[in-house]
Amino acid sequence: MERTELVTITQEEFDEYNRLKSEVIWLKHQLAELKRLIFGAKSERYIAPNPDQPTLFELPEETLIEKPQEEITYTRNKPENKKQPLRLEIPSHLPRKVEIIEPENLPEDAKKIGENVTEILEYEPASAYVRRIVRPKYIVEQNDEETRIVTAEMPTLPIPKGNAGPSMLAHILVSKFVDHLPFYRQVQIFKRQDLYIPESTIGGWFNAGCSLLEPLYEVLKTKIFSSDYLQADETPIPVLTNDKPGATHKGYYWVYHDPGNKLVLYDYQKSRGREGPDELLKNFCGYLQTDGYTAYNNLQNQLNIVHLACMAHARRKFQHALDNHPVLAAEALEMFGELYDIEQKAREGLLSNEEIRALRQLKSQPVLEKIEAWLKKQIIHVLPKSAIGIAMAYTLTLWPRLVRYIDDGRLQIDNNLIENAIRPVALGRKNYLFAGSHDAAQNAAMMYSFLATCKINNIEPFAWLRETLSIIPDYKVNQLHRLLPGQK
Repeated sequence: MERTELVTITQEEFDEYNRLKSEVIWLKHQLAELKRLIFGAKSERYIAPNPDQPTLFELPEETLIEKPQEEITYTRNKPENKKQPLRLEIPSHLPRKVEIIEPENLPEDAKKIGENVTEILEYEPASAYVRRIVRPKYIVEQNDEETRIVTAEMPTLPIPKGNAGPSMLAHILVSKFVDHLPFYRQVQIFKRQDLYIPESTIGGWFNAGCSLLEPLYEVLKTKIFSSDYLQADETPIPVLTNDKPGATHKGYYWVYHDPGNKLVLYDYQKSRGREGPDELLKNFCGYLQTDGYTAYNNLQNQLNIVHLACMAHARRKFQHALDNHPVLAAEALEMFGELYDIEQKAREGLLSNEEIRALRQLKSQPVLEKIEAWLKKQIIHVLPKSAIGIAMAYTLTLWPRLVRYIDDGRLQIDNNLIENAIRPVALGRKNYLFAGSHDAAQNAAMMYSFLATCKINNIEPFAWLRETLSIIPDYKVNQLHRLLPGQK
């Protein structure tokens, strides 16, 4: 018989054991987060498992018992013809190039009784053309001694001494900041059309176009911070600088979104410190919705700001904790799902702001109270540094800000709208990797502001940019706000 020997440990050893255990759990969580970022699915949708539906490899025991079998016969009507596969419906607004194919060896006395029409979608690559402006000169004789030469005024161009028109500038800017094509790739595309434009020339056109649009950017900045409800977030951007040869500086785009007026503003800052939002929000008064980043907590204008938090960030932390504690994480996600079901009903019902507020007070508030009570009950039973413990602590810390959205129907439950506005930057970073300088990063912030605003207003960016670049040189300064996308 084996003998069991009891080992006595000191309090210091027990505390060290708990510390190491907590550290192991924390490191496992960090490793799981890294694997999720590299290999995991991006969708945050959570579908609760159906207890009545077994999984493929966990069949209930009764399915393994052989049951008596019986033969069942039935009759059905056989379909006459199989359904033909549906073809892509070609939009009616596209121009048609008609091609008529007559039968060969057609007799002269043949009579046309109809025609078979087949539409095929074709494509012609975009092509550049030269706009040649000719201004005839005339001599006008005023009297026997005086004559003068008359010619038409030169139309205003976006680059007065350049040879790039508004449509070419718009194409280059949209290709980079919407289609994420760096300038060197655009140079290669132009070469395939026998058009050789040095990358340095395109860079000069870009800077000239940004200088032209800078007053409009200042108007956008003034208009967006006059709102009383903003969403804010930040995202990094690598920048080349002379201070770090062979390396990049980590700058940040601070992004502000006005859901009411559908405006987006990117502001480039060299750091993630509070200096940027402190300056831009110095005169702001109203609701500010963020992910809880501490830089927003110590603004000089704090007394005029009511903070809201993002429910999606809280839900996301429980999504990441599913591997750590599946039962508790699943319970939390189901309750978050109830809140989002209510928001979906409000969107589908096209409710007014007052109706949304009433719906939230009636339906969402009881769910929020249930979540808060559940968090306070469960947090004492989990390790603080575990994934589920971190999720609970984060949610409880921000709870007063998370529930504030039910007080006003204009307010959003989360910051997903501004995260969607930031997504083009993440895609762009994978293509052009970094900004060439701090000035270039700020110019890019300006373009992202305009093009993101176009996107949320369902405005075609090339058409807006081409028209704006055509008319802004002669536009009245006090009317510039009319040029903002969707703000006429």
